[in-house]
Amino acid sequence: MLNEFMIPPILITGAARSGTSLTAGIISICGAFGGNATGSTPYNKNGQFENTHIRQHIMKPYLVRMGADKMGQRPLPDVHNLLPFSELRGEVEQTMRREGYSTGPWYYKGAKMCLVWPTWHRAFPRAQWIVVRRNPEDIADSCMRTPFMRKYNTVEGWLSWVKEHEKIFSEMMQMWEMDVTEIHIEDIVRGDFSVIKNFVDMTDGLRWSKHFINQFVDPKLWKQGKEVIANG
Repeated sequence: MLNEFMIPPILITGAARSGTSLTAGIISICGAFGGNATGSTPYNKNGQFENTHIRQHIMKPYLVRMGADKMGQRPLPDVHNLLPFSELRGEVEQTMRREGYSTGPWYYKGAKMCLVWPTWHRAFPRAQWIVVRRNPEDIADSCMRTPFMRKYNTVEGWLSWVKEHEKIFSEMMQMWEMDVTEIHIEDIVRGDFSVIKNFVDMTDGLRWSKHFINQFVDPKLWKQGKEVIANG
């Protein structure tokens, strides 16, 4: 049975290697519940902040059902011809409650979520979306240096992949009934928190934590817009 008092989620997405983990980390620090998330890896030093059960047991099987790559690399699903998934809301909310959610703001972060965004929008029509953007050349460069990003072996290949994501983001931003905030990760890395701070200030239950966020966002992990250790 769905919890009718469970408020709409914050849904954080963007192309892989664009800074979705860094963004989700800030939202988590500010008080949103995300459940049991994958921890630190060599390619996400501060943690991935992505609910492990939802990624492994809900998102990946859904992509596989459509004949798409479970890693969201190649082939991509046809965002305009997705299979129905009426159980999505129930499965996601049950996961969060099982992992400790009781009340207040909650989030799911997933780079692959944008590839099937209409399904998530139908499940959570009142969700607050955050779309993370990053310079395409920097994303492609990061993909080339990240072992699990392996479906293309050229910068040009990854740039074409980023271009497909940008088409999706454009469609999302044009959907007037969706609440979408666009965040550019380069702004955050250089210390301009204005957009994400405004999002936090406008969201009931979240509280901006300047001290802990300044500690979390380490510019040393980035060099001229390119990660030394990537935050995907």
